[in-house]
Amino acid sequence: MEDLKNVSFSPLPDTTYVRPFRFNYTQNGQSKSWDLLEVHDSVAIIIFNVERKKLVFVKQFRPAVYFNSLEPEDRDVDVVDTDKYPAALGVTLELCAGIVDKDKPLVEIAREEVLEECGYHVKLSDLELVNSYRSGVGVQGSKQTLYYCEVNDDMKQSAGGGVDDEIIDLVEMSISQVEKMLFSPSAESIRSPPSCLYGLMWFLHTKAPKYRK
Repeated sequence: MEDLKNVSFSPLPDTTYVRPFRFNYTQNGQSKSWDLLEVHDSVAIIIFNVERKKLVFVKQFRPAVYFNSLEPEDRDVDVVDTDKYPAALGVTLELCAGIVDKDKPLVEIAREEVLEECGYHVKLSDLELVNSYRSGVGVQGSKQTLYYCEVNDDMKQSAGGGVDDEIIDLVEMSISQVEKMLFSPSAESIRSPPSCLYGLMWFLHTKAPKYRK
């Protein structure tokens, strides 16, 4: 995952994943415009192994996080110095998640992501709907739907790690480790999206108390 080389930037070609465009409108009589990105909606899943009392996360390299870790003067270069900027700067800790790019119910897509990324075979009835919210409200505003499921070791059918060219590692953390990550200020920022942090706060408030007994 952290064997990173040949980092460079180029103009965005046509793609099915991101469509940049300008939104023009009039608000309170004033003409305005805003640059936006059209992206897919997504699902995310809080996974808790009740047998070992561990939350299950995915760890992966995120180019956007890496890019925003570069100093401004090092973004306009032919090739990024990966000795100065190692891949670890872009490695994030996230909930299991995936985009909605299939004509299927959201809960079915969530079930597939749990199997593909984390290797657990869960039933649709195992997935509890938590909430839906908007992501990246400044430029995209896409909807993410959050689920919760409890698993055990018998439900593990594969190593997970994603499909095709995905490179995903699984990470397990105890409730106390998650609390330490969330509530212990550090000079180094948490490399997790707000949706993950919201999901963890929800878990600590609604589910964790019975597992602390």
